[in-house]
Amino acid sequence: MPLQLVLAVFFIKIAYSLWVFHCKTLTMSNVKLFLIRGLPGSGKTTLAKKLSKQLKAKHFEADMYFENESGEYVFDGTKLAKAHEWCFQQTCMWLRRGKSVIVSNTFVRHWEMTQYAEFCRMNGIEVEVRVCRCEYQSVHDVPLATIENMRRQWQE
Repeated sequence: MPLQLVLAVFFIKIAYSLWVFHCKTLTMSNVKLFLIRGLPGSGKTTLAKKLSKQLKAKHFEADMYFENESGEYVFDGTKLAKAHEWCFQQTCMWLRRGKSVIVSNTFVRHWEMTQYAEFCRMNGIEVEVRVCRCEYQSVHDVPLATIENMRRQWQE
């Protein structure tokens, strides 16, 4: 194969790679992840639903994993890790598709947000963290002792 043809193919591949990177950057620059944190009953879901509607963004939370086909909440503590992984995977999938996402979970400790922040950092996606501090009654009947334990562990 002549050297000129090899070089032409090489430069076309480089140009294509740069174009793909540029398109990805343009797409991702309009994408944003909102992490809404707070104790149970603080208004996280209410805020997330409001923002989701306003921004036409996807909304996920680990609690959604426990909703059955009828929309009833059936919590199973043995599946909590799976629920959080499902939430993270859904978030990544929609962010990759160029859609802004709102995640509302307790995120009591900073490390609980780390994988989300790291994914966004690696993909050039902006992250905004909002904290809910209102005190309503938990819709999932989380025991008061559990909420108090979370309050003690809370990291600002």
